[in-house]
Amino acid sequence: MTRPGWIATLLAALLCATVLAGCSDDGSSDGGDGTLTVWSLENQADRVAATQKVIAEFTKSTGIEVKYVGVDENQFTKLVTAAAASGDLPDVMGALPLTALWSLNANELLDTGSAGDVLNSLGTDTFNQRALTLTKDGDKVLGVPSDAWAQLLFYRTDLFQKAGLTAPETYDAITAAAKKLTTGGQVGITAATVANDGFTAQTFEHLALGNDCELVEDGGKVAIDSDKCVGAFEFYDNLIKTSSVKGAQSVDSTRATYFSGRAAMVIWSSFLLDELAGLRADALPNCPQCKADPTYLAKNTGVVTAIKGPDGAKPAQFGEIVSWAIGADAQTENAKKFVEFMMGDGYTRWLAQAPEGKVPVRTGDSSNQNAYVDAWRKLPAGVDKKAPLDTVYPAALVDQLVSSVDTFGRWGIEQGEGRLVGATLGELPVAKAVNAMTSGQVDPAGAAKQCQEQVQDIKEGLE
Repeated sequence: MTRPGWIATLLAALLCATVLAGCSDDGSSDGGDGTLTVWSLENQADRVAATQKVIAEFTKSTGIEVKYVGVDENQFTKLVTAAAASGDLPDVMGALPLTALWSLNANELLDTGSAGDVLNSLGTDTFNQRALTLTKDGDKVLGVPSDAWAQLLFYRTDLFQKAGLTAPETYDAITAAAKKLTTGGQVGITAATVANDGFTAQTFEHLALGNDCELVEDGGKVAIDSDKCVGAFEFYDNLIKTSSVKGAQSVDSTRATYFSGRAAMVIWSSFLLDELAGLRADALPNCPQCKADPTYLAKNTGVVTAIKGPDGAKPAQFGEIVSWAIGADAQTENAKKFVEFMMGDGYTRWLAQAPEGKVPVRTGDSSNQNAYVDAWRKLPAGVDKKAPLDTVYPAALVDQLVSSVDTFGRWGIEQGEGRLVGATLGELPVAKAVNAMTSGQVDPAGAAKQCQEQVQDIKEGLE
């Protein structure tokens, strides 16, 4: 999932970083002794250990020492602010979501030229082209896209087949299925509605993108109160009020409702896939059929990637792409060698940390265009148990996950407003509007208006 709280704080902090010269460096570069300093938001202990093993191979083959720092998301703001103020940024930063990448670029903290050099060296034709688009500002390469996770609509294929329903790929199909499958103790769909969680905003954006609802227009005008966005709010409001569970729903409660068998559809990220397969002990499916067959839900779940609304020109979906970025004051040549290694010889092992949430956006290399995708399919996913995704799910579903990157959309990124989007993650105007609407405080038009006013205020605060 994306990290909603820290990016807005980062923006404010970076704006005043130049007056903070007295800040300590708190883990930043070792200051010219030749050691490469690398920060990554992949800071879980097992992932840090796995990455350090890959780095050891890089050091052995190049002689370049690396100080690897797994940065907690709640500390990233403090560390980057201090490092920017003291002119001691890390050489390389990894696992940066799109909003962080764009925010750092807006504050001139990236060496975009070196990122472009790495991309050209690796071969742009070996990358997913949509990933490249979302990590560029015009022709300027902001970072080297590494991997992705997708927002998906999961649905019960057994229930759909029994009811004679088609796959829920459009607003109309989702509405029809949700209505028909809401019966007895079962609801048609469960989706996030809590006000203080970025997951709610991601869920709404996932659906809104397919109706051509945009946060801002080309040129930067805030447009969340457009007719297309009001239509998306109406669609969401109808689903929640007629075909979902009562009360505010969160990332945890939506998963629990689907896992219990009480919901026919859920909107969640691809990180659900290992849990759905029973590979994580603290989040096991517990549907009635799961007692006899723990893999029942995995066997009877399909996914829809991109969704189309009545006003949408084509299907679209929400997805996150994370990147390697090179700091503005990096040891350039060594930093480039490191990123090239992590996207080459070390790439498969980087993806192996969490295959369900690390879909490769570099598909292969010059000798084999599908080398990394083929290797990724066989990587063991899970926490307490391990199994490759392609042994748990049909090949067609795994194919959907790989190709989903092609239909990723993101509010504000292609309009050059990544900085604004990052700032909204601190105040969560979309999540607040969704919550106000679904709890009956405002109607869909009122939710769009509320959101418009709050985003406009945030935008003006950045100017």
